Amino acid sequence: MKIVTTTFVGSILAAFTVTAGAMAQSYYYDQACRQYADARTAPFRDQANSEAIGGTLLGAGLGAALGAAVGGGRGAGTGLGAANAQNAAGYLQQQYNTFYAQCMASRRYPPPPSYGAPAPAYVPAPGYPPQPSYAPASGYPPQPSYAPR
Repeated sequence: MKIVTTTFVGSILAAFTVTAGAMAQSYYYDQACRQYADARTAPFRDQANSEAIGGTLLGAGLGAALGAAVGGGRGAGTGLGAANAQNAAGYLQQQYNTFYAQCMASRRYPPPPSYGAPAPAYVPAPGYPPQPSYAPASGYPPQPSYAPR
């Protein structure tokens, strides 16, 4: 029983040692790629923040003016700045995800295969019958030849 227990514990420790090295490497790649993606999207983030502040102030001013002109007393355009900020945040997250994914893919071994676009080809539209053949059908006599005069 002692031999089985020792062998079992030894195999678990060996597996953990191999896995821990891979986990540490993966953790390092994850942190490096997060930092890379954050650095690449920082200019976009700064621009989105400055536009959000300007858009919110402009939207609030226009909404208040429109609300006063209509007589409702409420700002009709205040949601405009918020919608633009949400759109910018979605775009920024998409860019971050793209940079992170490209970084992680570049650190994979072996590297991913390159993409080869398919050759351009004409494909007939579905639903159309094949084009008719204008050759004489079998069973008809050949056309007479006419000599020019």
